Amino acid sequence: MTSTNKAPDVAVYIGRFQIFHNAQLALLRRALAAAPECVVVLGSAFQARTPRNPFTWRERAEMIRVALPEAERQRLKFLPVRDHYDSARWVAAVKQGLARLHPGQPSVVLVGHLKDATSSYLRDFPGWALDDAGRRGDIHASALRDAYFGAARDGSLEPALAALAGQAPDSTLQFLRAWASLPPYAVLAQEWESLRREKALWAGSPYPPVFVTVDAIVQCGRQVLLIRRGRSPGKGLLAVPGGFLEPRETVWESALRELEEETGLRLLDSDIEAAFKAVQVFDHPDRSQRGRVITHAHRFDLGPRRPPELIAGDDAADARWVPIDQLAGMEDQFHDDHFHILDFFFGLTAEAAQGGAA
Repeated sequence: MTSTNKAPDVAVYIGRFQIFHNAQLALLRRALAAAPECVVVLGSAFQARTPRNPFTWRERAEMIRVALPEAERQRLKFLPVRDHYDSARWVAAVKQGLARLHPGQPSVVLVGHLKDATSSYLRDFPGWALDDAGRRGDIHASALRDAYFGAARDGSLEPALAALAGQAPDSTLQFLRAWASLPPYAVLAQEWESLRREKALWAGSPYPPVFVTVDAIVQCGRQVLLIRRGRSPGKGLLAVPGGFLEPRETVWESALRELEEETGLRLLDSDIEAAFKAVQVFDHPDRSQRGRVITHAHRFDLGPRRPPELIAGDDAADARWVPIDQLAGMEDQFHDDHFHILDFFFGLTAEAAQGGAA
């Protein structure tokens, strides 16, 4: 740990905690030992439930709380932070959230482990002392989630939880046992199985696959065109129309084809060309559950006219026009990073309204 003249006022520990396990508990206890108060930053805070992010930030906060004695719980605060898929915005959101919890200029120690590229964010807070605590056991939350959701295939939940006994606190296992009786467990287990089968198709590839997709953000007046996905991944979630790039198409041609197939929207070439405003690439490595997916999002503005009629088709169970001013309150209903794509074009979020803390 970087030395300072006095003990820090607050320790910060950042993670997603999906599922909270013993290595994370060890780091949390180190953070609690480093300062009188600990702020736990909960990433991926406001998005839809998925096999990668099954638990809400409040559920994760409770999972963490119950793993500690009461005296240590009193020294915890939780800061939920959304995934911006933009390092500068995300760092600013963490700093602003801490400033709301601790006005003034508290001295801060950031506790974590620089293991690989996924933890490089620990170096993005130069004003904070960094305590690189090293590896605290070879435990991976992704493997715990695989065991948890895989157990739904044959009803082997109890054996799966027993196998996790040395990797997660007893309180976490009790939480998982209770949560498995709730409706989201079965839904996410089906989604997990669908993703597992899809990824198995590429298991023999000499290189990890990189997929190229297209999306269409279509505005008409103060409304935007959305679909509700009819298939996994993201079945039942909202999304912008889009899909995979076809081998003999340009991204422009694929975007228009997917738009028509999923929503029935087809305009004259001259009208669609006049409505086209921009194309933006979204390529964050973690933006999709499928793996490495790079999308080209095309923005169209049809102007202040009556919205065209829609007919849902292909992968879409529904297609609709949604008022843009309602989108900010719908973040937890969107597939993958589609809310953030809309945020990029329409400025839906403000760091001052980052969300609650506990």
